[in-house]
Amino acid sequence: MKLGVVKESRFRRVAIIPDTVPKLKETGLDLLIETGAGEQALFFDAQYTEAGAQVIDRSALLTQADIIISIDPLFEDDMQAAGTDTWFISQFEPYNDREIVDKLTQKGFKAFSLDMIPRTTLAQAMDILSSMASIAGYQAILSAAHHLPRYFPMLITAAGSIRPARVLVLGAGVAGLQAIATARRLGAMVEAFDTRQAAKEEVESLGAKFVEVEGAKDDTDAGGYAVEQSEEFLQRQRAEVQARAMKADVIVTTAQVRGRKAPVLVPTSTVEQMKPGSVIVDLAASTGGNCELTRDEKIIQHQGVSIIGNSNLADDMPQDASQLYSTNAYNFVKYLLQDGKVNLDLDDEIIGGAYITQTDQKD
Repeated sequence: MKLGVVKESRFRRVAIIPDTVPKLKETGLDLLIETGAGEQALFFDAQYTEAGAQVIDRSALLTQADIIISIDPLFEDDMQAAGTDTWFISQFEPYNDREIVDKLTQKGFKAFSLDMIPRTTLAQAMDILSSMASIAGYQAILSAAHHLPRYFPMLITAAGSIRPARVLVLGAGVAGLQAIATARRLGAMVEAFDTRQAAKEEVESLGAKFVEVEGAKDDTDAGGYAVEQSEEFLQRQRAEVQARAMKADVIVTTAQVRGRKAPVLVPTSTVEQMKPGSVIVDLAASTGGNCELTRDEKIIQHQGVSIIGNSNLADDMPQDASQLYSTNAYNFVKYLLQDGKVNLDLDDEIIGGAYITQTDQKD
């Protein structure tokens, strides 16, 4: 079988890097790489060729590949060119686009969505969401530091003392924990909030203060995702956030509920009480934003506060992001193949969870 890797239309990342090519070949696959697929992540065609892949143009790849892997789903024209015998592996995000599954199924396409892999111990090595979230949390703090007109660490100089920045992180999942760790490394004082009590120990182990708001719904069976909270709880949470936001120099928000609009944790009234020069980095921008004023993929100013809406910060570090994604993708492909062929075992939790175009017939 032939595995094709295309050049991304929106991202600087690439789904498979040269170092992963020999590992994939050991599974019995031949690798086809679109010309220039990895250039923006600084992985060049010559490196793929040296690793044992064949570099060809997009049209040839679409017609020759048995499996096509990407970060962003292919355009429909490209999928049509590849044909219904091709297996597509990408991030289709069916929880955000409820029509995508029916659309793909009706057209006869066979698709695996890597963001639907259950977040279990067995599937941890395939968890692209955690890999990209970790980078996003790191980049969120760097973006905040870039826009903040003040230092992060405490400094004692001949000209006087500089107090450390105060950082408030809302959501202590993978992205939030990385943001906490990065802010602490830069010398900031960090507070963090999460509805899950299980996050308290992790937050405190990183040297941050855990902010508790009573009455949170803590669903331990949610597969690692946040759960929707009651309006009464959200009101108490907003009041607590507002009290702490008035003192914060930076707020990083990461709270998302799968399949729903992100909860508003930082209303306009809170932003207007923050200090001029403060920064909000909203990683939930693509699903509506945790800040009421957030605009996806934009940086706006409101009464002296910078609000950065960006759910795709992983693309700002394309080389390492590509490496992590490539490793996750390889682990999934290796798990999926049996004797050099796709093993569509829909009873398998990982394969069945990722395969979004299931019909009554098991191919």
